[in-house]
Amino acid sequence: MTGPESEFRMTGARHTGGRRITGIALAACLVGLPATAQWPQFRGPTGQGKAGDVTVPLKWKPDLHIRWKTEIEGLGHSSPVIEGNQIWLTTASTDGKTLGAIGLDRETGKILRTVTMLTPSHVEEIHAKNSYASTTPVLHDGKLYAHFGTYGAAAIDTATGEVLWRNENLAIEHQGGPGSSPVLFRPAGLLIVTCDGADAQYVAALDIRSGREVWRRLRSAPLRDNLITHRAFATPLLIEYQGQHQLISPGADQLHAYDPATGAELWHVRYTGFSTVPCPVFDGEAVYFCTGYFNPQLWAVRPDGKGDVTETHILWKYDTAVPDTPSPILREDQLLMVSDKGLGTVLDPKTGKRRATFRLNGNFAASPIDVGEHLLFCSEEGRVRVVNPEPKPRIVESYEFPGRLMASPAVAGQELYFRTDQALYRVEETASGNTPPASTANKKREGD
Repeated sequence: MTGPESEFRMTGARHTGGRRITGIALAACLVGLPATAQWPQFRGPTGQGKAGDVTVPLKWKPDLHIRWKTEIEGLGHSSPVIEGNQIWLTTASTDGKTLGAIGLDRETGKILRTVTMLTPSHVEEIHAKNSYASTTPVLHDGKLYAHFGTYGAAAIDTATGEVLWRNENLAIEHQGGPGSSPVLFRPAGLLIVTCDGADAQYVAALDIRSGREVWRRLRSAPLRDNLITHRAFATPLLIEYQGQHQLISPGADQLHAYDPATGAELWHVRYTGFSTVPCPVFDGEAVYFCTGYFNPQLWAVRPDGKGDVTETHILWKYDTAVPDTPSPILREDQLLMVSDKGLGTVLDPKTGKRRATFRLNGNFAASPIDVGEHLLFCSEEGRVRVVNPEPKPRIVESYEFPGRLMASPAVAGQELYFRTDQALYRVEETASGNTPPASTANKKREGD
């Protein structure tokens, strides 16, 4: 059956899938992910950009390595999420008044469903580097859970395209647009959303069955007088430490650890920084996080305290070429990061001492991923840098895509997925198969 004409159309954009039937998007941060969810959230199964061992192309030939390319209508910077044979991503009309998701067939790249989730009547202006669909959804057990910031959250059944619920009671003043992706706390069936606006700052948990708000916790540390310094756009990280689940949630001028089941505050750290974007990382002993604008630092903190632990549990601080936007990544005994301007740094996670620096030409917003022997860094200019991190990081190959690369990549098996502002690409070391060549695989067929 053919669905309604897409409402996400951009001037000059071309729909390259086949038929469209009602459907929706998925992704976020989970604890104990099912095996069927290959890339169910922002930064993958662990929320830390770890993809396992992937054989990536080291002699880039687009005609050989691109399995398919599908143009995506609307605009969004969210990452693709993957479960089984489906890929989902959120998108929005350029005016922000239609928010929804697109589902694709993983094997062919054909568009299966296009779904409208929310239709706000009033929208804020967004930052030039943002979009109305920058938050990555959560995909779990055939359900998609998306949070579009102040405009609300919604869930769909990905098999039928039915919108299961909407919650439009999460309004804040972003002053730049939404940016914090939701996370799913599976043991309690809660979708946790982060709302750090100029006017209000809180974290809330929604029942995944109904969308009903279960708890809401206000940020506890004091803020500065200037409202612009109250905002943050970070995605939290769910961890388990000494048998206790913790939600590690960066905000403006503070980072909190909450009990994800109840919202009770466990501990917090105070710093000076706002518009925080990077997601924290955790190695089993310490949490590593960035503090935000204007002078970002990277801090390490022990997660075993109570109350304000700023003076007691900080292990070290580092303040050179720390990113404002891309998240850091842990790799064995390395803590790596790239600044927004392309300066890479390797730190010793135990001491915070710098081990090496490396240069990646370009500007960076997407977070890197670890694919085993290599790391992938995506620049805004559409270049993917394949980096061998040892003994000193060096670029071993580069992939070039037309358009901007703002979204962090996704991985499923030996497949890499890159979303530009124009299209979604599936890339493999050997992209031979039953599909036509990449240049023709997803041209809309006559009569579709």
